[in-house]
Amino acid sequence: MLGKVVVVGVGLIGGSFALALKAAGAARQIVGMERSQEALARALELGIVDSTTDSFEDALAGADLVLVAAPVAQTGTILAALAPYLDVGTVVTDAGSTKADVVAAARAALGGKVRQFVPAHPIAGRESNGPDAALSDLYQGKKVVVTPLPENAAGDVGLVAAAWRLCGALIHTLAPEEHDQVFAAVSHLPHLLAFALVDDIANKPHADRLFQYAASGFRDFTRIAGSSPEMWRDISLANRDALLTELDAYLAQLTVLRARLAANDGPGLEAIYTNAQRARRAWSEAIETAEPPAPTQEEPE
Repeated sequence: MLGKVVVVGVGLIGGSFALALKAAGAARQIVGMERSQEALARALELGIVDSTTDSFEDALAGADLVLVAAPVAQTGTILAALAPYLDVGTVVTDAGSTKADVVAAARAALGGKVRQFVPAHPIAGRESNGPDAALSDLYQGKKVVVTPLPENAAGDVGLVAAAWRLCGALIHTLAPEEHDQVFAAVSHLPHLLAFALVDDIANKPHADRLFQYAASGFRDFTRIAGSSPEMWRDISLANRDALLTELDAYLAQLTVLRARLAANDGPGLEAIYTNAQRARRAWSEAIETAEPPAPTQEEPE
């Protein structure tokens, strides 16, 4: 049972965290903070949080846990603002989709208090944003990757992991740099590709006609292009080096595909398609075996 929990950013990710803790009866009080006063008022109206404040001093007084659920580019500013009021007994975590940059920002903003910051990343989401998108079961059966720092106390890491488990999540652990390399390949690159495809079609002179005939395959491939442009701008830039590496590898694969298509190489194309089909089926079966069925549509971040 947590006492006071502070959620900075009460939209989809932070709001769902708050609702999940409430559903589990796991927090005595949840305080919301948000740059948008409209969103903050809506979160209070929906019962996502018990109270709101724009004062870090008030929010952090007696707090057990603080979740920073804001775009990664804002993390350093938020941590610097809360640092003067961070008591020894308070643990801070985040929900950012990149970790090396967040850790660097935390070290700069918190100094010696960085030992109280335990980075994490919930692998769940939806295309919708804001408090109205929050769901109490968003994290059921989903992974949360914790990327502890050498300075973290085991008890503080355990507290963050326990909080996410109370939300129904499955805990995994990676180093921050390893996290960023993995998610550049399986999350950040797919988002970049989805945005690029939709933008390319939207800029064609006959875009209306193309969209008119786009069906389920296009919808499924481009679903994540409905995500927040601001958030994905920040993620792309924050993980630029790893993302460039994955993008270069993908461009090389496209070059191979183009060459086989130009050469009318049916067997070569089929070999690539077959390998991809086999790999995806194996991945899908492994996910279904390891995790409960997802109650909501997932969008990795």
